Amino acid sequence: MSAIQPQTPQQFYAEFFASRAARNGEVIRRKASDVDRFVGTEAFLAEMKRRGFRVYRNAGQFVVFCNREPVQRLV
Repeated sequence: MSAIQPQTPQQFYAEFFASRAARNGEVIRRKASDVDRFVGTEAFLAEMKRRGFRVYRNAGQFVVFCNREPVQRLV
């Protein structure tokens, strides 16, 4: 995220989806506490589901695969 924190959920989503990684269908990581504070976890997960993105949570982080490709666990 940028140094300036979003003030509204719309700003959070605008920054998230305007990122190079999101535009290129890559992976984005965000602190779960930030997501909850700025947009709410339920709303965030609903938006990711609506877009067909996969979201994983580990060690207080959300890892978002910004594409609809299958994810393989290798180890």
